[in-house]
Amino acid sequence: MSDASKGSVTLTLDGTNRSSSAPLVQASVGPAVADIRKLYADLGIFTFDPGFGMTAACESKITYIDGDQGILLYRGYPIEQLAENSDFTEVSYLLLNGELPNKKQLAQFTQDVTMHTMVHEQIRRFFDGFRRDAHPMAILCGVVGALSAFYHDALDINDPRQREISAFRLIAKVPTIAAMAYKYSVGQPFVYPRNDLNYAENFLYMLNAVPAEDYKVNPILARAMDRILVLHADHEQNASTSTVRLAGSTGANPYACIAAGIAALWGPAHGGANEAVLKMLEEIGSPENIPAFIEKVKDKNSHVKLMGFGHRVYKNFDPRAKIMKETCHEVLAELGIKDEPLLDMAMEMERIALEDEYFVSRKLYPNVDFYSGIILKAMGIPTSMFTVLFAVARTVGWVSQWKEMIEDPAQRIGRPRQVYTGATNRDYTPVEKR
Repeated sequence: MSDASKGSVTLTLDGTNRSSSAPLVQASVGPAVADIRKLYADLGIFTFDPGFGMTAACESKITYIDGDQGILLYRGYPIEQLAENSDFTEVSYLLLNGELPNKKQLAQFTQDVTMHTMVHEQIRRFFDGFRRDAHPMAILCGVVGALSAFYHDALDINDPRQREISAFRLIAKVPTIAAMAYKYSVGQPFVYPRNDLNYAENFLYMLNAVPAEDYKVNPILARAMDRILVLHADHEQNASTSTVRLAGSTGANPYACIAAGIAALWGPAHGGANEAVLKMLEEIGSPENIPAFIEKVKDKNSHVKLMGFGHRVYKNFDPRAKIMKETCHEVLAELGIKDEPLLDMAMEMERIALEDEYFVSRKLYPNVDFYSGIILKAMGIPTSMFTVLFAVARTVGWVSQWKEMIEDPAQRIGRPRQVYTGATNRDYTPVEKR
């Protein structure tokens, strides 16, 4: 923990003369936090924070979010600048190493990632064990978790070089495995990666190419995919990232930790939001049905949910949503999609949300999932792959967070406390007497 403390918070236990002083630890930006590690020793009590929404479980230098102002920074760089001027490989270097690379460093990093995109040929056999209708996320989670059985030459998490090798392998191989999961689900042959393509281009190539004919990656679509990857690369201590850190705190190998993150991401409240947006728009049907749908949303007794608006963290316009909106129009224009009903409904939903007092007062602004689902649908990517793409992007963030945690000397095994509300001590009764 940083020693940049200034001031303290004093907690007094009512009815006693006991108190505890919690030093205030200053963040470089954002609110200070009270270091309560001595609370139990001083007062004999713990804190209660369901979902850990008000608890800092770690110190991190990777990502900062100001939800009230709509700010997202990777290593201090605004997401808008990175999405406009950088690409996913450069952002990956930034997240992992803390600084933007020079030309030589970027070239070497790109080469290192590219040389690890192939997977062990025996991994192909794993796929035969899955049903043809298996969800790609189920396949991705299982195969990534099994990587430690193939790459056990670099599993010593205390060796910096072995951590680096594992990082390269995960960032490089997860897109290959994701594309294989998709190809398996649609009954097409696997497509091997190509070293002459960049990260986003290679991913699109593995998703769409077939051996029977040449496939050329559309640069506009590749740029859109690259932006999607950049925008989803990391997002502070969300549920999946916290899962990766918690698993990593036990000393588990990095492949197991990332597989745990993938499993957490699969939850519809976390990684499945963009798929839910499409389902919502399809259920609405046409723009003229939107007013009736909005009335149902406002009705507390209807249980109708508005998907793609608002965010657990952002209480302002999601900065990623602005970039996704522009990218959405670029993709639809490139593909010649002029009258896309889903986009028409999306634009009308956005207009209403930005003008209607119900939404404005609740700060229900469109978030990144609102537009990303439309982009992916236009690119021909099925909804079952939406969360898989999220996992491909987030892998570098998970690896960066895992690496930072391992290198933090203050890190301990995760062990949340609880408020026990079950039965008190009672004696066992033999079954014949119950």
